[in-house]
Amino acid sequence: MSETLARTLLSIFLMVSSFTAWGAVERETFEVSVVIPTRSFYVHPVQTGWIHLEQRLPYNSITGELGALSKHYRVKNTNGAVGARLAEPAYLSNGHERIDLRVMFHNVQLNLQTQQVATASEAGGWLQVDLDITAIKPDGGYRPGQYHGTVNIVFEALAP
Repeated sequence: MSETLARTLLSIFLMVSSFTAWGAVERETFEVSVVIPTRSFYVHPVQTGWIHLEQRLPYNSITGELGALSKHYRVKNTNGAVGARLAEPAYLSNGHERIDLRVMFHNVQLNLQTQQVATASEAGGWLQVDLDITAIKPDGGYRPGQYHGTVNIVFEALAP
């Protein structure tokens, strides 16, 4: 009888310990991605890790001005020039007010039409250029609020 009791207690102990071990499982889920550019055409930021994060334009409460966002990009197209355009107008909004943004890439102001931002000779080698985003001050100045927006730039390899 004591042997039966010992087996029963051992069975209960093993079942309880297996539930406890199973209950202690931790899982992590996250996304991983990579963009591997072709050797003949690419436009990508020099400093990585910022592109998918919200970027803040600094506001100077003393002067009432918004600062700019400036980033460096590497550009290459061994088969011609590089063009760029905005996929949609660039602005910040708080739901009621709007602050338009000026988007400059390699000293070319971008709009909704494709424009050449690097010549074939510039883009054929290693080229580093600036992306500058500045706010266009509305009439009457900046109004209080929490503003958000998206800048969506399309880069194209332009044929020679």
